[in-house]
Amino acid sequence: MTSITRDPLLAAAKGILWFLMGVMLVGAVACVVAMPAMLLLQDNITIQLGKDAPTVPVPTLLWALAGLLVFVIALLLVLFRIFQLLKRIVSTVGEGDPFVPENATRLTQMAWLTLAVQLVTLPISGFADWIDEAFADAPEVHSDITINAGLSGNGLLLMLILFILARVFRKGAAMRAELEGTV
Repeated sequence: MTSITRDPLLAAAKGILWFLMGVMLVGAVACVVAMPAMLLLQDNITIQLGKDAPTVPVPTLLWALAGLLVFVIALLLVLFRIFQLLKRIVSTVGEGDPFVPENATRLTQMAWLTLAVQLVTLPISGFADWIDEAFADAPEVHSDITINAGLSGNGLLLMLILFILARVFRKGAAMRAELEGTV
């Protein structure tokens, strides 16, 4: 197949995907660093929260924050993998050969990972709601931030579309292989 080396859309897509993958890694590393930092600074956090929000159960809060960070790390790594798979698909498009069995497999993996994103956001929402409730009686530190996490109709639709595209790519690759076999 011919190579599409000068397509600005593909170049932009690759750049954006590299950027997003970097953001996901930086976010995951920041969360990994934040967890032991919370333990090391536990006394300072307890003192400060005791002043600003005396009704907040600090030890429980720290465990909830640690749990939240674990699920956020998982979410960021799943998103990194989705972007990585998409970047590989974009690369095959740039090479002029997108209908390969590997892309069908990549799309199927992306669909399952999209489901994982949906499932990982459920405990994130639970932790965030609990933390929000813990600060409800502390107006000095409580904000009016609304957290809308959980199952998303758009995310489930994306998963369905990815599964369908995987079948389209699998069928396209099989038809091309069959055509090449007859020529």
